[in-house]
Amino acid sequence: MFEYGDGKFVPAEFPPPVDVPEEFVKRSLDGEDERIEIGVAIVGGGTAGLACANRLLRLLADDPETMEKLGEVPVAVIEKAKTCGGHNLSGAVMRPGPLQELFPDLSREQWRQQGFAFGEVKKEAIYVLPNGKTKVRIPPPPPQRNHGNEVISVSALCRYMQAQAEENGAYLLTETAATQLVVSGGAVVGVRSGDKGRGKDGEELGNFEPGTDIAARATVLAEGCWGHLTDAAVREFGLDEGREPLTWELGVKEVWKVPKPLDRVIHTLAGWPLKISARYHQIGGSWIYPMKDERSGEDMVSIGFVLDLDNADATTSAHDLLQQFKTHPMVRDILEGGERVGWGAKAIPASGYWGIPKLSTPGAVIVGDAAGMMNLAALKGVHYAVKSGMLAAEAIYAGLKAGSNDFSAYEAAVEDSIVGRELYEQRNTRQPFQKGLLRGGPLVNLMIATKGRFPGGRWKIHRNDSQPVFIGDTKDGYPQPDDKLTFDKLSSVFITGNATRDDAPNHIRVQKRVPREIAETWRWMCPAGVYEIPEDAPESGDVDVTVNYTNCVQCGAITAKGGRLTPPEGGDGPLYQNT
Repeated sequence: MFEYGDGKFVPAEFPPPVDVPEEFVKRSLDGEDERIEIGVAIVGGGTAGLACANRLLRLLADDPETMEKLGEVPVAVIEKAKTCGGHNLSGAVMRPGPLQELFPDLSREQWRQQGFAFGEVKKEAIYVLPNGKTKVRIPPPPPQRNHGNEVISVSALCRYMQAQAEENGAYLLTETAATQLVVSGGAVVGVRSGDKGRGKDGEELGNFEPGTDIAARATVLAEGCWGHLTDAAVREFGLDEGREPLTWELGVKEVWKVPKPLDRVIHTLAGWPLKISARYHQIGGSWIYPMKDERSGEDMVSIGFVLDLDNADATTSAHDLLQQFKTHPMVRDILEGGERVGWGAKAIPASGYWGIPKLSTPGAVIVGDAAGMMNLAALKGVHYAVKSGMLAAEAIYAGLKAGSNDFSAYEAAVEDSIVGRELYEQRNTRQPFQKGLLRGGPLVNLMIATKGRFPGGRWKIHRNDSQPVFIGDTKDGYPQPDDKLTFDKLSSVFITGNATRDDAPNHIRVQKRVPREIAETWRWMCPAGVYEIPEDAPESGDVDVTVNYTNCVQCGAITAKGGRLTPPEGGDGPLYQNT
C-alpha cells in the first residue's frame, strides 16, 4: 500500500457544495426558435480543439455534400477566454510531428516567422539540485531527450490556429463559457452557454444576456485541464469505469526578457527546493527554455516549476517554490539583468495512461488534456493534443457522413497512434512517486528503462484530495519578494491581464468553514492568492475561508484538493500573450 503523510486532515472529507448532474447536465434542448443549430460544437479553443476544427474543415471542404448537411454553421469553436490561447499555458517544448501533419505546407522556419515557435532544441541539460547553491548534471532519461524538438508559445500557437480555422470557415464563439452539457435520449446533443451580466448574488444586471442552447450533431470536449463539461460527461455516462482516478500537477511559469541568450533547454528533477522526505510528499521539477523572438530579435526564457498536487505539507506553494528556485546561482545567472514580462499558472493532468477515461459517448468525444493525455515522464502533451484533435475530426467526419452519432472509432485510432503507444509505455512511471522520492525514484527509473514492463502490472493511483495534510515548514524557505528577481502572488496575477469583474458571481465552490489545515492548504496552494484566512482566526480548529474569486486565473488546482472550479462568465480570467 502507498503510505500517506502524518496529517489527519483529508481534503476529500470536506467536499465542495456542488451537484454535478443537477447543475451541469441539461436534459433537453430548448425549442428550435430559442436555440442555435450547428454541425459540430468544439468546446475549447486550445491546441486540441483547434486542431480538430482545422482538420475537420479540410475534410469537409473536399465533401460539399456532407458540409451542406451540417447547416449554415458546420463547425463552431466555443472558447471562454477573450481569444483562443488566452487561457493556454505550457512549458513548452513540443514534438513537431503532429503539427507538421496538420499544416504540411508550413515549414518550421515559418513557425518562427508566425511568432509561435522560437527555435529547434540542439542542446539540453538535466540537473539535480542537492541544495540552493550546487548542481549535479545527470544524463537525460530517454523520454526527456529533446534534441530536434521545438520551443513554442502555446498561447501564440492557439492564436495562429484560430486564424487558420476562421479562414477555413469555422465560427468562433469567444468570450463564451459552455456551462451545461445537453443530454437527451442517452446521447450528447449540444451544450448551453452561460449567462452574462449577473451580479454577485446571481441577480440580473442592466447588461444581462441569457445563455443559449447550442444544438450540435457532434460535440468535442476540448476544455483542457481541468474540463468542466468533461467531468459532467464522465459522470453522466460512467466513462471512468475501470479507470484510475484523476490526479493533477500544478505548473507556475514566468517569461523573462534576458540580456544574453540561453543556448540549451534545462530541466531539474526533484531535489532542492523540494523536501525529499516521504512525509512531505513533494514531487516536482523545473524547466528553463530559450526563446528567441524572430520579429523583435529579443532573447527570452520560459522558466517554470511543476509540483505534484499530492503534497502533504499545507504550506507547499508552487508559486513560492518557483521564486525560491530562481535564487539558485545557476538560475540567477540566467535571469540577472533581465525583466519578467509574463506569468501564469495551470493544472496539468497527471494520471497517465490508466487514468484516461473512455474517449467517446454517443454524440461526443474527449480530446487532449481534457482526456488526461499528458506524458509526465517526457514532460510533453502539446503534440498529443494536436494529434488527438485530428483523430477526433476524422472519426466525426466518418460518423456524420454515415448519418451516425457513434464516434467510437476515435478510441481505437488514439490507442493505435503515437498518443496511445507512448502513454502505454509510460503507464506506471508516476505511481511509484506516491511512495515518496527515495522509495519511489528507483522504481520509476526501472519503469522508464523497461517501458513499464518491470516491475510491471497495473499500479494504482490515489486521488490528490485523499492525501492527509499537515501544517509544516516548507514555507520557511520561501524568499521575501524583491520585485526584481522574486515576486508575490498579487503582482503576478496583475500581469496576466486578468479581467474578472469585481461584481461577478463566484465561480469557485469550497466549504467556507474548514479545519485550519485544509484552509492553509488552499491558501498556500493557490498561485493567485484566492483563499485567505482572517488574521483573528484561531491557530487550530475550524476557521472561515475568504474566497477572493476575482483574482482567480482558472488554474484548476482547487479541484484537486477538495474544491471545485466552475466556469466564470465568458471573457473573464487571464489573457496570456507570450506563454
